[in-house]
Amino acid sequence: MSRIEASQKIFISKSKIKGAGKGVFAKDEIIQGDIIERCPVIEVSLKDPANNDEGKLVDYFFYFGEGLAIALGFGSLYNHSYNPNATYKINLSNKTIDFIAIKILTQEKK
Repeated sequence: MSRIEASQKIFISKSKIKGAGKGVFAKDEIIQGDIIERCPVIEVSLKDPANNDEGKLVDYFFYFGEGLAIALGFGSLYNHSYNPNATYKINLSNKTIDFIAIKILTQEKK
């Protein structure tokens, strides 16, 4: 794995959306196509007991190669919107999940 630095572009705060929890927000403008955060992962087998419909963690797994992974850093807190501001890319060789802006994100934009 190559060196991974913590992102200085984002912070976590309570969402202003009614009923929502915490979210990831931009500190300053983030340009479309920029990597917002590169998150290391914990790889998990498809057979792991945490991967069942009754477990709380099942909503936080990403498909990762032949198994699953949980994103570290802020990776598990990104919004699951039908109109997202970001997407993610699985990077098996670095063992990371990279979150990438698909829109310009202005300061404090979720």
